[in-house]
Amino acid sequence: MSSRQEMLWGHPKGLYILFFTEMWERFSYYGMRALLVYYMVKHMMFSHAEASQIYGLYTGLVYLTPFFGGLLADRLLGQRRTVILGGVLMSLGHFVMVFESLFYPALALLILGNGAFKPNISTQVGNLYPPGDPRRDRAFSIFYVGINLGAFMAPLICGTLGEVYGWHYGFGAAGVGMMVGLGIYLWGRHWLAPDNLDRRASEQARSEAIGPDPATQANDRNRIVGLVVICLVVMLFWAAFEQQGNTIAMFADVDTDRHVLGWEVPATWFQSLNPLFIFLFTPLITTFWAWQARRGREPSSPAKMAIGCFLLGASFLILMPPAQTFATDGIPVSMLWLVGFSAVLTVGELYLSPVGLSLVTKLAPARMVSMLMGVWFLAQFAGNFLAGYLGHFWDIWPEEQFFLMVAGVAAMAGVIITSLLKRLKLAMGAGAVMAH
Repeated sequence: MSSRQEMLWGHPKGLYILFFTEMWERFSYYGMRALLVYYMVKHMMFSHAEASQIYGLYTGLVYLTPFFGGLLADRLLGQRRTVILGGVLMSLGHFVMVFESLFYPALALLILGNGAFKPNISTQVGNLYPPGDPRRDRAFSIFYVGINLGAFMAPLICGTLGEVYGWHYGFGAAGVGMMVGLGIYLWGRHWLAPDNLDRRASEQARSEAIGPDPATQANDRNRIVGLVVICLVVMLFWAAFEQQGNTIAMFADVDTDRHVLGWEVPATWFQSLNPLFIFLFTPLITTFWAWQARRGREPSSPAKMAIGCFLLGASFLILMPPAQTFATDGIPVSMLWLVGFSAVLTVGELYLSPVGLSLVTKLAPARMVSMLMGVWFLAQFAGNFLAGYLGHFWDIWPEEQFFLMVAGVAAMAGVIITSLLKRLKLAMGAGAVMAH
């Protein structure tokens, strides 16, 4: 770790630099995402089927490019320079979105910028802590709150500006947010840990001096295989989860009664429910895990992920009764259904997403940790692409049948992970997997 790593509230100050950098980056991403489908359907006059496919392709590619951004950092630029490159590209993308004729180039800039930024900011959180440091899991919980603080503010600010004052004001606000995040990162970069590129050079010199350790190499291979297997299954989770910005956005806009005392709640605001519940539930769930740990009953990381998949499936089952009611009488349903849906979905997310981020930084060899973080995001790429494909059934099937199908996709991921628990523990090493 860097000698400049001063402590604040029991954690390196670098954690809070990364917290606020990621908060503003996520503000920019979710602000643009909250408007994207509405912008294409209501302004650019795409059909919902066309908008769904573009949405799925965009959000999918956003999670494909981190694999290459991880390679770029691990082998050439290092984490810091790659994060800066990503921030600049995303800022440009948001501002270019203001020009309707440059819609597709703007999406391309955002996709490439996210690829450089996303895996390397998460990797730097893990780099702040030495191996075996118990604070690492809590650090990722804190970092995850930063992600969702940005996601919470984005629909309220960018969504309102876009819907009420004009789409380009919303996209412009997203660009300003990205520039603020980049400024925070540049200001506080001296509090961050050294790049893995520097650590890798040190490890390589030591390896050349003492020779390779076959046992270590075999253990690394097993852990990498275990991570890849989990990522392949988790893509089903993301295919269901990412309906929030697509079909659930349409459900909120069309099927839901959004009036409160004569005022209509903007449809984009419902996308703030998930991050709001992240703030409320994170301390409760981490306390619950600590209570389980004291009794020796805390689930392993893959077991937590399986629970998360089942909870996500249950959240979509909640929407089946109101969907059937709307189909029968055509009267918009209470917004409380969406509140309940978001609450259960969020608990499922907390059992899977931060657990997976922490697990990658623990198990990945230092020489390829950003690349393997990119593999984790590849699962989200595949899931987002699949989410766009599933979304086109919204216009074909009855809504309650659509929600049942999505619930089945999420539950299938839980069943597969549960069936592989023993093999995953053997592949990764039970001690590593048991940590959350």
